[in-house]
Amino acid sequence: MGSSRRASGGRIAVPLALASLLTGLGGCRSPVPFRGRPGPDSPVSALGAPEPYLRPSRTPPVVDQRGDLPDTPPDVYAATQAGMFGPAVRGLPGRVYVPDSGGAAVDVVDTTSYHVLRRIPVGRAPRQVVPSWDLKTLWVTSRRSLVPLDPRTGEAGRRVPVAAPSDLYFSVDGRAALLLDSRRGRIQIRDPATMRYRSTVRVPCSGLTRADFSATGDTMVVGCASGLVARVDVAGHRSTGTLRLAAGARPQDVRLSPDGTTFYVADRGRGGVWLVDAQRFRKTGFIRTGRGAHGLYPSRDAGILYVTNGGERTVSLVSFSLRRQIGRWRVPAAPDAGGVSATGRVFWLSSRAGDAVYAISTRTGHVIRKVRTGPGPRGLCVHPQPGRFSLGNTGNYR
Repeated sequence: MGSSRRASGGRIAVPLALASLLTGLGGCRSPVPFRGRPGPDSPVSALGAPEPYLRPSRTPPVVDQRGDLPDTPPDVYAATQAGMFGPAVRGLPGRVYVPDSGGAAVDVVDTTSYHVLRRIPVGRAPRQVVPSWDLKTLWVTSRRSLVPLDPRTGEAGRRVPVAAPSDLYFSVDGRAALLLDSRRGRIQIRDPATMRYRSTVRVPCSGLTRADFSATGDTMVVGCASGLVARVDVAGHRSTGTLRLAAGARPQDVRLSPDGTTFYVADRGRGGVWLVDAQRFRKTGFIRTGRGAHGLYPSRDAGILYVTNGGERTVSLVSFSLRRQIGRWRVPAAPDAGGVSATGRVFWLSSRAGDAVYAISTRTGHVIRKVRTGPGPRGLCVHPQPGRFSLGNTGNYR
């Protein structure tokens, strides 16, 4: 890593010259200086920068004796900036894994050539591709099963029968897989490697949608299609309360702010994003984005939250620091799932209505390439991505 040295606590010390450069760029926290004229999603090594990484840690962020966050909040996405690949994924070429929900395969798209390289048979109606906590396996969810994929070989493993999984997550310490069962309003605790069943957490609301974890990982907040968000004690395996958002609310994706103080909750019914205080578990604001607000995806430098508005052909750009919408892209088809490329230069977007995925420039909002896929593409996953570990969904890294 040249003159860079690892600081205490697993942080990366930034050279003085590079720190000065970043300051001059308006405080951008990414350690990767984009140089020259590489392609939109060229490997980070082609951008003239090293590839630092943080050693995976099973220890959550430090809190004070009262259990509160420190005075200076942590950046929960500090290890997900461009180039910060963990050792488990180093050397893997960039790919986008696209489940064909109207078929029985996962399409594998090359992020450089924008071509479908292969189709992996996984069984009927795949929904999502979810990276495992250790980043070594990609789990494909469907109506009745989980199928493991090896990203190095492209081979599918033995199917694990499960009942109606709506989403898959992993605890921050990596010791448990948490499988959302939307229909029954419960979370199954399973072994993160074998997916063997352990126990069940009952959630007092119906239609579980998406979730995210607090900065320390002790709390999980889950969206419910019935208009509530629920809070779950991860270690205690119990629900600790619910919060009603508004009449007609239909919560979807959930994502924690970089400073760990606020949960952002996409609301398909109200057409925007709710802000929920992570400690007090109360509403603190609402940002209108567009009809059918659905997916939430932080930018690579964690400055912007991309919001897919499934009821219209738009993607909203919400500033984490300003807590308001600062831009909007119009896209060719109604957006479904999304994912930010490893460099942060491309936002990948699936459209079930168009049977295609789109590569969109994060600098201009313009479509770089349209890639035809199998029927009903959804739940796409960009892999590999920077980060120490995956918390699940299609790309929630820390």
